Amino acid sequence: MHLRPVQFVDTPVDRDGEVARIAGGMQWFAAYDVIEDDKRLTISVAEFDKTLGANDERAAKLHAAITAPRPALVLGERTLRFDQPQVAGILNVTPDSFSGGASDDPVAAGVAMAGEGAALIDVGGESTRPGAQAVWEGDEIERTDPVVRGLAKAGTLVSIDTRKAAVMEAALAGGAAIVNDVSALVWDDRAMEVVAKAGCPVVLMHSPDPAKGPHGGSGYWDVLTEVFDWLEDRVAAVVAGGVARDRIIVDPGIGFGKRLADNLALLNGLAMFHGLGCPVMLGASRKRMIGALSNEAPADQRLGGSLTLALKGAEAGVQMLRVHDVAETVQALRVWRGLRDQGLVANRHR
Repeated sequence: MHLRPVQFVDTPVDRDGEVARIAGGMQWFAAYDVIEDDKRLTISVAEFDKTLGANDERAAKLHAAITAPRPALVLGERTLRFDQPQVAGILNVTPDSFSGGASDDPVAAGVAMAGEGAALIDVGGESTRPGAQAVWEGDEIERTDPVVRGLAKAGTLVSIDTRKAAVMEAALAGGAAIVNDVSALVWDDRAMEVVAKAGCPVVLMHSPDPAKGPHGGSGYWDVLTEVFDWLEDRVAAVVAGGVARDRIIVDPGIGFGKRLADNLALLNGLAMFHGLGCPVMLGASRKRMIGALSNEAPADQRLGGSLTLALKGAEAGVQMLRVHDVAETVQALRVWRGLRDQGLVANRHR
């Protein structure tokens, strides 16, 4: 069984018992799309407890996970909150990233993104675009280590985007606070040990066969439930490996081993992933799917589509938006936040 929150509402005011809040965030919903095998039905929040929730342990567990607040991560002097959508700025220090090469001064670029409103700077030294060449871990460390250290010294919260244990170790030693692994700690046999020993938060991203690379796979029967189940199993394995559940963030892996139709289905069903009980990261910025839907626009001309997908994530309650265009995304979220804040006030006049 899977539960997907549906029928989102502008405000919970005067709707006690009729709506539920997603993960302690800014979105409320009035019903669930219940998916079980090939059957689907809609059950209102008002009826859930006395029908499905009272009789099905799996349903009750998913509902509790969807509605439980996500605790903030206290990372040294910085705190990363999940009660509203946050922006993670993408800082590639690679010559072959699909969205452009490394900045001439990546530390200054990262500090600038933080100044524009990014809560986190995600530093990567190996491109994960389709067809990209693998990078030796020594070269990856040489690319990322000075950037991580420079950003950490400047007081910026840093994550390291890598699937290699040695790169993780170097970055954590240099001041990175979070590991973001596109292979969900599968590709490198030592990665789980490194993260568990460090006690750091980790982003687990879905890809069909991460042991072979991020873009394999042979298709899906039901991409939404299959990606959910894979992440559910992976979260359980990582917790069993010594990582605290409240330090795990999940990412459905938009564009990784997925067709356009798969990506669209995942984006339309994003709210389901709150059932994993972890904060959700969405990385859809400048992805190829935007070009496919807009006359093959090149990567540097996909801002409009990127903002659309970022707001789609915010509407689904996603807590972390991983983006290239920080200032524009932060502005879009501020306007979105204004709309949400107004919804929390009863719009009545005497």
